[in-house]
Amino acid sequence: MTNNNFSTQLLDWFDLHGRKDLPWQQQTTPYHVWLSEIMLQQTQVKTVIPFYQNFIQHYSDITSLANASIDDVLSLWTGLGYYARARNLHKAATIMFTDYDGKMPNSLEELIALPGIGRSTAGAIMALAYHQYFPILDGNVKRVLARYKTVSGWPGNRAVEQLLWQHAEQLLPKLRIAHYIQAQMDLGATVCTRKKPNCGKCPLRSECMAFQQGNPEDYPSPKPKKAIPIRKTNWIVAQSQSGEILLQQRPDSGIWGGLWCFPEVNTAEDIQYICEQQLNLNTINISLKPHFRHVFSHFKLDITPHIIQCTIESNHISENKNITWYKISDALRLGLPAPVKSFLETLQ
Repeated sequence: MTNNNFSTQLLDWFDLHGRKDLPWQQQTTPYHVWLSEIMLQQTQVKTVIPFYQNFIQHYSDITSLANASIDDVLSLWTGLGYYARARNLHKAATIMFTDYDGKMPNSLEELIALPGIGRSTAGAIMALAYHQYFPILDGNVKRVLARYKTVSGWPGNRAVEQLLWQHAEQLLPKLRIAHYIQAQMDLGATVCTRKKPNCGKCPLRSECMAFQQGNPEDYPSPKPKKAIPIRKTNWIVAQSQSGEILLQQRPDSGIWGGLWCFPEVNTAEDIQYICEQQLNLNTINISLKPHFRHVFSHFKLDITPHIIQCTIESNHISENKNITWYKISDALRLGLPAPVKSFLETLQ
C-alpha cells in the first residue's frame, strides 16, 4: 500500500465511522484543541468529557485561564489526575497572555517551547487547529503504526519512538490533514485497540504487517514490568472545636504538587509530637480510621487517617501560607487530590 492509499483508506473509514461529536470537535480553535490534548494525555475520552466541559465553562479562552488562580485551576482538575498537566497548562496560558497577546503560537517550535507541550501535542495543535502538515504520536497512533509496520519494542524506548516518528512523517497525506490526524486517533481508540483489536473492521488490514503475521497484539511491546512499590503514610486530620480542618499545600513539584492535603507523617508514633511541637495544637482526642489504598501509575500508597480533635495553641499556623484552617465547605473548593476530597466529603 502506498502512502497515498494508506491515507485514502483511513480517510474513507473516518468519513463513515470516525468520531465527530466530541465536545472539543465542536470548536476547533487552537485553545480548545490544546486543552483537549492535554486532558487526553494518559486519560480516556469518557473520563475527560465532563472535566473538559466544566473547565470550558469556567475558562473559555487563554486570557481567562491566565488570569485564574492556580488553586482554582487545580480544583477543576481534582479527580483527573496527573496534576502537573494543570500546572503546566496554567503556566503556558500565562506566557501566552504575556508574550503572545493571549493567542496560541502558530509554529511547532514556539509551541514546544511552552510548558507541558511536547512534539505530539504541538503537532496535534498544528494539524487540527491550523491545518498544517505535521504528524502526531500519541498512544493510539503509536499502536496503529507499530502494528502496521511491525515495529518491535516498547515505544518508550528512544530508538523505537524515533522509528515510529519516521513512519508517521512518511505516511502524511497531502490533503485533509485534520481529518487524517483525527482518523489515526479514532482508529486506535475504537478498532485497533490494545486488547482484542477488531481487525475485521480495520481499513488497513490488507497491508497491516502484524495482521498478516496473525499476531497484532504482540505490537507494540509492553513496557518492561517492574515490581510496584507500596508506600505508607499517616494523615493528620486535625479538627478544631469550631469544626475547621487543617490543610497543608504541597510543594509545586512531586506527587500532588501544589494541591492541598492533610499534613503527613511516616510513623504514627510521631503524630502527637508533631501536633503539639510543630503545629501548636493541643490534642484532646486521637481516633484511628481504617487505612485505605490509593494507586498511582508507579506506586501504591497506603493511607491511615488519624482524626485529631484539638484546640489551637497559638496563631502561628494562621500566619503560615502553606498550612491553613478551612471550613470543610471552603476546603472542597480548593485544588485537592481525589482521596483527600473524598475523605473530606465523608467528614462533611
